[in-house]
Amino acid sequence: MASDLEQLCSHVSEKIGNIKKTLSLRNCGQEPTLKTILNKIGDEIIVVNELLNKLELEIQYQEQTNISLKELCESLEEDYKDVKHLEENIPSHLPPVTVTQSLYMKSRLTYCKINEVIKEINKAVISKYKIVHQPKKSMNSVARNLYHRFMDEETKDTKGHYFIVEADIKEFTTLKVDKKFHVFLNILRHCRRLSEVRGGGLTRYVIT
Repeated sequence: MASDLEQLCSHVSEKIGNIKKTLSLRNCGQEPTLKTILNKIGDEIIVVNELLNKLELEIQYQEQTNISLKELCESLEEDYKDVKHLEENIPSHLPPVTVTQSLYMKSRLTYCKINEVIKEINKAVISKYKIVHQPKKSMNSVARNLYHRFMDEETKDTKGHYFIVEADIKEFTTLKVDKKFHVFLNILRHCRRLSEVRGGGLTRYVIT
């Protein structure tokens, strides 16, 4: 993630540097031979503006992701503390603690697995929107096909939001889209980290 941002920042810095160099020829702009250079400056400014907008969106997404992960971890930690408290305060007349121990271990397993699922979902979101924000001229055929699919999946309800579909999970992660995966999605929806937008036979998982 940090590497992607560094590459984007480096690209922006390079474009700004090119603009500064060419602006030194501004006073010579009336010469016909330099009009091409001035036109190039205009193109570079447009590219830099687009890159800055993408960088701002990426930073906003990372900040929101960090907040969501922190809130989810705090919520799960509270659940873990509750289970731990139950384990340590079982009345003597109850059966042996094997069931509670199993519940405790299951809770820890679920906690760790949810973190793994969250990381993979983040990977899918980042990979998807890296393509969405990529200049079309630099796309290969695979990226271009994915881009068109992403655009076809957009709806008025997802406008302005980050979202993925099951195809993105399969495309960009190693997760298996099975019943267990949907259980974790239900947990994330319960924690209000995801919401669903259905339509056209497709379920879109919106990052909230």
